[in-house]
Amino acid sequence: MKLAFSTLGVPGLPLPDVLRLATAHGYHGIELRTHPEEPVHPGLTLAERADVAAAFKAAGVEILGLAGYTRVAAPGDDGPVLAEIRTLLDLARDLGAPYVRVFPGGGEDGQSPEEADATAARRLGTAAEHAADRGVRILLETHDSHRTGAAAMRVLGLVGHRHVGALWDVMHTWLGGEQPSETFAALSPHLGYVQVKDIASADDTTPLPLGTGVLPLTECVEVLSRHGWDGWLCWEYEKRWHEAAAPLPGLLDAGRDHLARLLNESA
Repeated sequence: MKLAFSTLGVPGLPLPDVLRLATAHGYHGIELRTHPEEPVHPGLTLAERADVAAAFKAAGVEILGLAGYTRVAAPGDDGPVLAEIRTLLDLARDLGAPYVRVFPGGGEDGQSPEEADATAARRLGTAAEHAADRGVRILLETHDSHRTGAAAMRVLGLVGHRHVGALWDVMHTWLGGEQPSETFAALSPHLGYVQVKDIASADDTTPLPLGTGVLPLTECVEVLSRHGWDGWLCWEYEKRWHEAAAPLPGLLDAGRDHLARLLNESA
């Protein structure tokens, strides 16, 4: 498995500094938080996009994916949601990123689970053709209204397109009461990559150094290894939402070592 970290852990950090962190601390890739307050966002010109791609290539670091914020199950018209996904897919194509992350975001305004599933599946099915044309996969993250693998599969099973898959966020499946073996069994045919992190408890989700909290990282890595999965583990350290959390750069070595140790022990 290859290791990455998300720029959610270094909010607003200039791209050259992000790349220096990756190379200095032994990470193979970066998940780019794609938001207007970050260096990489859909407002970049074609020349700026080419510069980003060239910088990653020169550093020998891969762009794992673009972490967008589209809520595919949210009530409302399909048009704006589909336009947002297409914009992200175009950016991913221009940067050479294989994945675009979207959220479920259902359950508002009295929306039933069945309505949320149908809405998300309809939009993802439509966007899948644009994703295929761009050579990019859309990944539905286990999050909010669909935080378990079983819930995400209610949507993905309806879509049935190879350019729509799943992103496993280990915190949300744990908060949803799902065991790692259950999550993997549900998502494995569709799994793009895995977001790892650690927290103190279900009531305190302030990010912690990997291996110092309650999340079942050992079990997650073990089940992935047991089934021969060889994709990406991406550390999503939610510094942007928790300003008091320790700075990520000082934790990157220990985090890499912890994941490497889990991988060695599970081999």
